Amino acid sequence: MIPKQPPREGQLGFLYVPPFRIQGFSVAGEWTAIQIPELDVCFDIGACPRALLSSKYIALSHGHMDHVGGLPYYFSQRQFQGMGMGEVVCHPALAPALQEMMASWVDVEQQHTPHRITPLEPGSEIEIKNNIFLRGFEVDHTASSLGYSIIERRTKLRPEFVDLPQEKLIDLKKQGVEITRELRIPMVTYTGDTYAGEHLLRDELLTAKIAIIECTFFEQDHKSRAKVGKHLHVDDIAELIPILAADVVVLVHLSRRTNLTFARSRLAELLPPEQAARVLFLMDFRQNRRRYERQQAEAEALTATSPEAAKST
Repeated sequence: MIPKQPPREGQLGFLYVPPFRIQGFSVAGEWTAIQIPELDVCFDIGACPRALLSSKYIALSHGHMDHVGGLPYYFSQRQFQGMGMGEVVCHPALAPALQEMMASWVDVEQQHTPHRITPLEPGSEIEIKNNIFLRGFEVDHTASSLGYSIIERRTKLRPEFVDLPQEKLIDLKKQGVEITRELRIPMVTYTGDTYAGEHLLRDELLTAKIAIIECTFFEQDHKSRAKVGKHLHVDDIAELIPILAADVVVLVHLSRRTNLTFARSRLAELLPPEQAARVLFLMDFRQNRRRYERQQAEAEALTATSPEAAKST
């Protein structure tokens, strides 16, 4: 009898939450890397499949191996394939160790890999696209850790000036009158690995359109394990969901031991149907494929009946 072939590498999870794709892999203790291609960002880089190389920015939550292990390869392949220098954004306490890690690769490879490591103080932000900012906020894990929110900055006419003619608005602006106000809209927020607490009750998470939240434990008798490892338990998620404005909540970082059918049933026990319906699992390949097929069918039907409307979706 000949030996079996090696098992296939796990495929990437995929969700389409218009206008964004959420793709990657996240299994507790193995590796986590979650990309939003349209925003040029990948949250964590525990490994680096080819698809994730296209993101210029890695928003690194913390330094555990399953979240940072693919970083040297990411930097190297970006350079090798002529994609430009990659940049990792991280907690300030982690930056020196990352610099040392990359310096060690010079001796190993006998060459220097261009890279950029940007420490980000909690509450600070950097611009990653025109009027799109990446903001870090401190979370509670066993290592220095950041969650991240991607925030769009918009300007909007102040309510008192909405009905004025264009000529009047121009005159007011010339007079130095501030006729617009700035809006900062959290589009996507990623908690990274974290324990429950008031640090999560912040606008960046509460008002985000899409919330990507770690949830490692679902068994009722695993709450003590969640506390020791400073991870979220499904009971914590059940408390969070009703106060989140997100259209979609994506749960990540489940243990491989967690059966997805069981995870869905636990949520159904803890949440009313309309709340549970907002929750998706990144690694639920079967359910997510069905969801995407429905989206495809709806898009095709819209195109058939109204091509112009389909273009705008």
